[in-house]
Amino acid sequence: MQVHGFMRLSVLALGVAGALAMGNAQASGFQIRENSAQNMGRAFAGMATSIGDAAAVTNNPAAMSTFEETTVRNDISLIDLTADFEGGGTTAVGTPLSGNDGGDPGDLAVVPALAAVIPLSGALDNVTFGASVTAPFGLKTEYDRNWVGRYNAVTSDVKIVDLTLAASIAITDRFSVGVGLITERADVTLTNAIDYGTAICAAGNPANCFNPAFPFRPQQNDGFLEVAGDDTSVGWLVGLHARPTDRLTIGLSHRSEIDHDLEGTADFTAPAAVTAALGPQVADQAIYAPLTTPSVTTVGVRFDVTDDARVMLDYQRTGWSSLDAVRIFRSANNTLLGFEEFNWKDSDLWALGGEFDLSDAFTLRAGVAMDETPSNDDDRTPRLPDEDRMLYSFGLSWKVSERMTVDAAYTRIEIDDPTVDAVSSSSSRLTGEFDGYANLFGIGAQIKF
Repeated sequence: MQVHGFMRLSVLALGVAGALAMGNAQASGFQIRENSAQNMGRAFAGMATSIGDAAAVTNNPAAMSTFEETTVRNDISLIDLTADFEGGGTTAVGTPLSGNDGGDPGDLAVVPALAAVIPLSGALDNVTFGASVTAPFGLKTEYDRNWVGRYNAVTSDVKIVDLTLAASIAITDRFSVGVGLITERADVTLTNAIDYGTAICAAGNPANCFNPAFPFRPQQNDGFLEVAGDDTSVGWLVGLHARPTDRLTIGLSHRSEIDHDLEGTADFTAPAAVTAALGPQVADQAIYAPLTTPSVTTVGVRFDVTDDARVMLDYQRTGWSSLDAVRIFRSANNTLLGFEEFNWKDSDLWALGGEFDLSDAFTLRAGVAMDETPSNDDDRTPRLPDEDRMLYSFGLSWKVSERMTVDAAYTRIEIDDPTVDAVSSSSSRLTGEFDGYANLFGIGAQIKF
């Protein structure tokens, strides 16, 4: 039988496509901006200007020149995603899909971030070094193993971690430039079920799919697939930072695309009867797949209305069009295993925020943002129940001493209801709508030495 030939191609393509597409509800695509509770408290306005925030190492390295003392920042963000599915579907031969609604796929996720800024002195007093460890992309979703969309997705786990080393040079007292080198680790694991029963009966006489005596029938011989791969690669970061007046600050930063070749395995699990029928066609194999994490360009302005009040406006463009399609290759001979259209577009974030010093010890923040999805109605899958969303944030800083500040923030994300009309690797079709939202909690501490 050659039935598994088409399944292996489409399953692997969907698998890695799903891994790349796996997202979260707090940012468009699978982007994570939570590297500073200060920024979160302003709905991520102020990323490009980054005055007084050591997360500048990642957000705009040129802003590190505003620091006069060695400063270390540590943040923890909690991301609580809720997404409820309502819908159903049919197998490749038109019978209804069985299963529940999948439960809540979004577990509570913890995202840490660490940054350090080190100004030099003496002949190099216009140079500042910085280092940070952040998670700029990824999260995890997990549905019930027997849900109605199990042939599209069960678990999607994407971990992308950056080590950034950066430097800034103050050209004048009001203008600085910055550069950074990014070492990025990508680790992807995902699973979904395979409807071997439908594939086998439909590949012979489709009437067998409705014959109770035939041993292979729709949804009666399910198998399981786990695709896993990882890679380490390098990118870069540049920034500009200017203060035309004492009250006006302008920032610009650009993060490069980073190209990965994920290397790993496709592990198939099948019932004994399926293994006997298909033989080596259900064997595990080594694979690789190119992945390009997107470029990110951010421009922002900050205006100090008074000595105690500031407003920030940021615009961010994320180059998700780098994910136009997914290509899967056999490691053994470098031949193409599968091709999956992705068709994401570049997305925009507009963020407006402000902060007010209630006293010498306490600063209050708030912000609102509009975040655009890169996905579209035609290609969206349940691995990414993603749509346009609005962000509403507030935060508070407590200056414990001249050396230490503690920050806390909360963001509520309201997501437009995304629809799904997706064909799985088993040729089943899932249709329905998600109702999703997210709550974000952030806490951080910054210490000067």
